Amino acid sequence: MEMEEANGTNGMEMDMGPRFNYYGNPVAAKVVKHIAAANKIVADSSLPPATRELVKLRASQINGCGYCTDMHSKDAQHAGETSTRLNLVAAWREATVFTDAERAALELTEQGTRIADAAGGVTDEAWANAAKHYDDDQLAALISLIAVINTYNRMNVIIKQPAGDYQPGRRG
Repeated sequence: MEMEEANGTNGMEMDMGPRFNYYGNPVAAKVVKHIAAANKIVADSSLPPATRELVKLRASQINGCGYCTDMHSKDAQHAGETSTRLNLVAAWREATVFTDAERAALELTEQGTRIADAAGGVTDEAWANAAKHYDDDQLAALISLIAVINTYNRMNVIIKQPAGDYQPGRRG
């Protein structure tokens, strides 16, 4: 799960606390439960774990979600990802530390996250490049992961979920 149990109540913004307590609201808690179930399907897929972490981190950076950026950089490092690769995710085009498949996933992530920034959405070239490196099940997982992380990012940005104190592995 992405959302941190919060101390905020009744939509009131607290100093460095979230605007809204997701787990304190039964409707929001049900929504997050279903999003987490979709995330579990992706986690159990054949999409490589390193690719999943890079995708989550890159989308979170683009969306300005401090909480998710903190979480996914720490979880990736805890799982064995190098600090060099994590530090270069935002500049992946110029970095030599990513595989061609990872580059394809990062491009699809960027275009899928920035849909509103480009009239054409995801380009045929980006899609073809991803399809060259991933089979249909992995593509389904990749598309779903991009959608799920963008959902989590937006929820956390809207409620101003604070970042910085996440402990690796805290969310399973």
